[in-house]
Amino acid sequence: MTRFNQQHRIASAVLATLLATLLSGQLAGCAVTESFSVAASPVDDAAITASVKAALAGDPALKVSDLGVETAQGVVRLSGFVSSADSVAAAASVARTVQGVKSVRNDLRLK
Repeated sequence: MTRFNQQHRIASAVLATLLATLLSGQLAGCAVTESFSVAASPVDDAAITASVKAALAGDPALKVSDLGVETAQGVVRLSGFVSSADSVAAAASVARTVQGVKSVRNDLRLK
């Protein structure tokens, strides 16, 4: 997968998450600045989660199955099972590259 395609998938995932949040009415009354940064942390966390999932899915070197991603205040928790020890480290490394991630709690296990 080319870098452009990976970035496109990440951007699409983030946009879909934000759009779903807007349509569900969760942003009613939130302050939005000119740069479209929302003051509410849950939206940021949802966007980070979507971006991490897209980044993990877009990395052909990772052999992931049954993977969970949760974000709270910028801290990403990876859970589930992967096929190798290299994938455990690689998944955490990929997650750390996503914008907005403050730290990664890696609870992945070998399958």
